[in-house]
Amino acid sequence: MCLRRRPPGQLLVNTSTLPSDQTLNAACTAKRQQILDGAATLFLHNGYEGTSMSQVAREAGVSKGTLYNYFDCKAQLFSALIEAVAETKLRNVYERIHSDDLDCATTLQRVAEAMIRTLLQPDSMMLYRIIVAEARKFPLLADIFWQRAFGVSISTLADWIANRAARGELVVDDPVFAAEQFFMLCQTRIVQRHRFELPVDKSDAAIKTVARITSESFMKLNGAH
Repeated sequence: MCLRRRPPGQLLVNTSTLPSDQTLNAACTAKRQQILDGAATLFLHNGYEGTSMSQVAREAGVSKGTLYNYFDCKAQLFSALIEAVAETKLRNVYERIHSDDLDCATTLQRVAEAMIRTLLQPDSMMLYRIIVAEARKFPLLADIFWQRAFGVSISTLADWIANRAARGELVVDDPVFAAEQFFMLCQTRIVQRHRFELPVDKSDAAIKTVARITSESFMKLNGAH
C-alpha cells in the first residue's frame, strides 16, 4: 500500500475535526461537576474523614488520575464543593441584597427569607454538620467554610449596610458586626431547630413570619429614627 506524500504546509491532522476550545471547556466543566456531585454524596454519608479520594473517584465514575487532574487533595476538593454550593445556594440572597430600589426593611425581609430557605436545604445542612463534627480535628475545614460561604455573605451584606448608612437610612457603627448579627437572627427558631432534628414548622408562612420579625428586630436596633 502506497502512502501519498503530504504536500508542503498541509497538516497531518484535519483541524476541522478537532474539538473547539469552547467544547473542551464545556467538557471540563461537566467532568468537574461530575466529581463534585460524587464527592457531595460521599461527604454527606461518610463525613470528611470517612471519605477518601479513591472513593470519590469510584463514586464519580472517573479514574484517580482524572480526579487528581482537577483536585490536588481532599481539602481542595472539599473547598471547591463548599464554593460551588455557596455560589448556587446563596445567589438568591445576593440578588436581594442588591435590590437598591426597595426600602431597608423590605430588602432585609427578603434577604432573611432567602437565607432561611438556603440554610434549610439539604446541601447546606450537610456542609454545616460536617464542619461542626470535624472542625476540631480538621480546623482548615471551618476556615474554608467561613471564607467561602458565610464570610462572603457577611461581606456582601456589610457593604450594603454601609451604603445605606451613608444615605442616612441606617445608623451603624460596625457594618460587619451588624451583618453578622443579622444572619444570626435569620437562624433563630426554624433553622436552629431543624439542625437538631427537632420538630418545627418549616412552612412558607412560618418562614415569612421569621423573616419579617428578623427584619423588624434589625431595624429597631439600627434603623434611623
